[in-house]
Amino acid sequence: MKLTMPDVEAVFRAEYGRAVAVLVRLLGDIDLAEEAVQEAFAVAVARWPETGPPPSPAGWIVTTARNRAIDRLRREASRADRHAQAALLHARDVPTGEGPVRDDRLRLIFTCCHPALNPAARVALTLRLLGGLTTAEIARLFLVPEATLAQRIVRAKAKIRDAGIPYRVPRGADLPDRLTAVLAVLYLIFTEGHTAGSGDRLVRDDLCAEAIRLARLLVELMPDEPEASGLLALMLLTEARRPARTTADGALVPLPEQDRRRWDAGLVAEGQALVRRCLRRDRPGPYQIQAAIAAVHSDAADAASTDWAQILMLYDQLAAYAPGPVVALNRAVALAEVAGPETALAAVDRLDLAGYHVFHAVRADLLRRLGRAAEAAQAYRTAAERTDNAAERAFLSARAASS
Repeated sequence: MKLTMPDVEAVFRAEYGRAVAVLVRLLGDIDLAEEAVQEAFAVAVARWPETGPPPSPAGWIVTTARNRAIDRLRREASRADRHAQAALLHARDVPTGEGPVRDDRLRLIFTCCHPALNPAARVALTLRLLGGLTTAEIARLFLVPEATLAQRIVRAKAKIRDAGIPYRVPRGADLPDRLTAVLAVLYLIFTEGHTAGSGDRLVRDDLCAEAIRLARLLVELMPDEPEASGLLALMLLTEARRPARTTADGALVPLPEQDRRRWDAGLVAEGQALVRRCLRRDRPGPYQIQAAIAAVHSDAADAASTDWAQILMLYDQLAAYAPGPVVALNRAVALAEVAGPETALAAVDRLDLAGYHVFHAVRADLLRRLGRAAEAAQAYRTAAERTDNAAERAFLSARAASS
């Protein structure tokens, strides 16, 4: 069987983060690891469409990247480069089972979330290395220009190099101090998977599955951290809706129109159990509150029976813990159900989110409900212009045409 370019790209998306994590552990050098993995995929792009895939594409990538890196280290070591010599020895004899974090990818997330790095840079760098996300995709998640995000990643790598920050498993006592950044990374990986920033498909299954897998590992590692459980609950309750989020041909179905009988009952039950466990601990945080909001949605048999008053109250609580325009925008959706679309539109129009396509989509829906059809159509068109996801764009363009 021969692979097409999309097949190779799918392997890249699914395996890039694992390969980089393994190579960092083998080599102890983040730049060398990333370059080696990229070289390995370049070889795959050239060979696999003609020769067909190896029995284990992921293993082939790691082995090829390791061999490329060691060849480079040998060349550099011959020029008396002590760093290359040290890395070469490290690559030959790597201890296993080091520290409390056993998974390579989760280990690298904790490593990148070193307190010496700027919080935003920690998250951006880790998403680039482990999420396999492009700089443009990460910039969309941060709602910043691509050039700004690229500079954050460059500065983070320079800080690691210049400060001599080691790539090693943090001690158990250091894990709680890095938890906030680790949770942010996992949340953003899942967010990009739940609604892909670009491409033809609404959902990237690989990223959703990986984020949930890592969140489960994190809960096992830190069972007494309620925010870790809250994030896992939020992911599970959101992922439970996936079967109903699109039609058979991939078209987007908004939450109010979804057939809730298609939601994954097992994931709903597991997510709700985690939320109840968090409530008993009485140590609320942003991810737990978002999970509670998702749990309220999952309690309703249909959109009409949703307890919007409770959701609005939870958004008020969330705004106190994590204030920001995106939280305020989501709160406005609940406000529209409780106080009416006119009140919600006034709240939305006070937000500075003109570059965010969801902002225009929410405005469009509120304008439509107020009978302002022409303005609604224009807002839908603006929203469609600001998303690179084909499924979202098709949905928003159809709403514009029907307004």
